[in-house]
Amino acid sequence: MAEHSNKLIHAFGALAELGQEITNKNNFQETIRTSLHLISGALGIMRGSVARYSRFGHELNMLAVRGLGDDFPLSLSLCSEDERQFLTNGLNPIEIAHAKALPFFQVYDASFERRNLQLFLPLVVRDEIVGALFLGEKATGEAYTSYEKEIICAMGQHIGVAISQRNLMAEIERHAEQNRKMFDDMRSTYHDTVKAFAAAIDCKDKYTEGHSVRVGRFSEIIASELGWGGDEVEGAAVAGYLHDVGKLTVERKIINAPYRINAKESAELNKHPSVGFEILQPIHHPFTDVPLAAKYHHERLDGRGYPDGLFDREIPFIAKIVNLADSFDAMTTDRPYKARRPAKDVIDDLQRNAGKQFAPELVTSFLGGMLKELSGENRDKRFRRLLGREYMEAEGIAEKLRYTLNEMAPTTPMTYVAAAASVGEFQIH
Repeated sequence: MAEHSNKLIHAFGALAELGQEITNKNNFQETIRTSLHLISGALGIMRGSVARYSRFGHELNMLAVRGLGDDFPLSLSLCSEDERQFLTNGLNPIEIAHAKALPFFQVYDASFERRNLQLFLPLVVRDEIVGALFLGEKATGEAYTSYEKEIICAMGQHIGVAISQRNLMAEIERHAEQNRKMFDDMRSTYHDTVKAFAAAIDCKDKYTEGHSVRVGRFSEIIASELGWGGDEVEGAAVAGYLHDVGKLTVERKIINAPYRINAKESAELNKHPSVGFEILQPIHHPFTDVPLAAKYHHERLDGRGYPDGLFDREIPFIAKIVNLADSFDAMTTDRPYKARRPAKDVIDDLQRNAGKQFAPELVTSFLGGMLKELSGENRDKRFRRLLGREYMEAEGIAEKLRYTLNEMAPTTPMTYVAAAASVGEFQIH
């Protein structure tokens, strides 16, 4: 009686350990191996294995094996009758010697008999086969008692739950990967569409081919230099790509005029920001500020821009970024009535108009990015690819950038006012 009690205590101790092992977030394979070791040790079982069921392959694949030899099959096929009978049987041990009627035990009879496997326990969780437990003879040579079979069932239930959880996690990961791939595909399609749209915009203007793409890339550089996150940088690029979409409604002869257009033509051209907003606003963009960038990218901090004559803080920040990128590209590319300007002149223009047309913090970030590339701190060659190597490496550009950055005001007086107001509000709350 004492020996029986000790075995019972040992078995339930092993069951507690098994429960703890199952709940640990350790390596799944190690968890299954440990589970087999615990159940074998608790009941003095000589050999056995744990298998996981594949519903796609209709087979049991071994996860952990103990004492069965190298030639024991690692994958055992099931037919539909086997699966039906195992589900009907549920989580109850089957004595292999008395189960020869099932096809499964007929096919693998020789392998089971040679290893003296005695019990087979289908691991059934929520009316689904998730695996199986194979157990050989006990070290004592005695038959399995009813309470030992109950312990095996209890332990098998823990192992079945572990396998089921692993299957669920694998399924979740698979669906997550599918969703991630679908999202990536949609995102890629969106980007391709945006770039194609940008190319269509630029095709209307034979003199500024590639302008929208370059503005998108310059906007991306500015956002990156501001330390924005990946999605925000991407949004800035898209805003740059689509900033001139309103030009699709402007007559080609105005856009392609090889001279400075007159006041009437200029008024027609100046409608394109508002038209661009109307085109983009109904579209559900991943980046909500894109329509605002199209509408306000010609606004100036000093209120002398169009279409609404907004001042500094009234202008959406994304529009300020695109305004700088747009102006920079205009100054650094050849136009029908004006050749590209030397890099030093462009830098002077940006410094002179910082606080008037451009946000100084954006100019500082943009020129800082250019200097990093010239000094070798940043090796991406973003500017070189857009402007050309000779343009970027003109004599004295690095020194000019250093001087300009040292002289630049960090921001505008209005932004200082906004910052002070924000601090005051924060302190009040």
